[in-house]
Amino acid sequence: MSITERFMRYISIDTQSDEESSTSPSTEKQFRLARLLAKEMTEMGISGVRLDEDHCCVYGYIPSNLENKDVPALGFISHMDTAPGTPGDASNARIHRDYDGGIIRLNDSVSLDPEIFPELNNYVGCDLIVTDGVSLLGADDKAGVAEIMTMAERLLADPSIPHGKIGIAFTSDEEVGRGADFFDVAGFGMDYAYTVDGGEIGELEYENFNAADARVYIKGRDIHPGSAKGKMINAVRIAAELDSMLPQEQRPEYTDRYDGFYHLIQLNGTAPEAEAHYIIRDHDAELFDQKIKLMETCVAYLNAKYDNAVQLVIREQYRNMKELIEPHMFLIDNAKDAFRACGVEPMVKAIRGGTDGARLTYEGLPCPNLSTGGMNFHSNTEYIPVQSLEKMADVLVELVTVK
Repeated sequence: MSITERFMRYISIDTQSDEESSTSPSTEKQFRLARLLAKEMTEMGISGVRLDEDHCCVYGYIPSNLENKDVPALGFISHMDTAPGTPGDASNARIHRDYDGGIIRLNDSVSLDPEIFPELNNYVGCDLIVTDGVSLLGADDKAGVAEIMTMAERLLADPSIPHGKIGIAFTSDEEVGRGADFFDVAGFGMDYAYTVDGGEIGELEYENFNAADARVYIKGRDIHPGSAKGKMINAVRIAAELDSMLPQEQRPEYTDRYDGFYHLIQLNGTAPEAEAHYIIRDHDAELFDQKIKLMETCVAYLNAKYDNAVQLVIREQYRNMKELIEPHMFLIDNAKDAFRACGVEPMVKAIRGGTDGARLTYEGLPCPNLSTGGMNFHSNTEYIPVQSLEKMADVLVELVTVK
């Protein structure tokens, strides 16, 4: 099976996670892909394949074929779920062959236009796997899944490639911040690992945001507007007042690189009751803590003004892995060498987001992130070049090859 066939097979299975669900996994449909992968892994000859039936994680191993060398056990991890917010059924994805640099019409109202997405110019002549303009593609992170599976297939088919013990793991619910909640770090038994969950081919990441989720619940006091003076407390207006108190320049649309932000994801409400959902991000731990403190201060001010109408619930999601990766920089150097050996110039970047690897690094498994080759993640304009899929599988094989 080619890597393209494998990828198209995986994206045809809807595995969208649900951030409002309290179950693990958050959606039962993620098990469809998990069971398929467990079956394929077993048939391929991967050892010790197991599916966690409680939390929808798949594990497997390729034993070392080295006789006289002791090298670290190395894991590769990708997630099976796709992001909420955009429909997850990618069964209508198609391959646009030999891209000519023009506009690709996905449907009557959605296009991939190089004027809007200039990165397309890097892929003239490539075969692009694109969406139908309605759903996302699922390259985040089924491209990573397909690349790891293809690496495994090649290693098992060619025992002349020298490698140490390799672990493979596929997780659920990464997109809702729970991908590492039930990951069996001890059982996985790896010394180091990489997540294969990045974007443009060549990306190599070991810095990420510090991240928190903030929920704001507001109870107003609804009074007939004709007699509301001095009595009404309008929950929607309090929500708007809170948002206006946060630094306007620290919104995602005004930030890049190492800038942090407050992102208002959702606002629902009426005069008597409202709810706002934010995410808080910053690479710098001190600035991150200051952001949380400022939101708490703003809510305290509003409670003093509006008779304790506001409840704030903040949940920390993950921390920047940089300081724990830096003692193991050979992981970054080895990845750079693997990219270059395959004709790809590595691009070390700070992730404006997070991966399972950030959490796992803090649980004792140093785990930087590698590219998949996918572009426009979390969007109905998501795409991936076939050539990037193929090249990333080459990179993974090169990365595990012991010289």
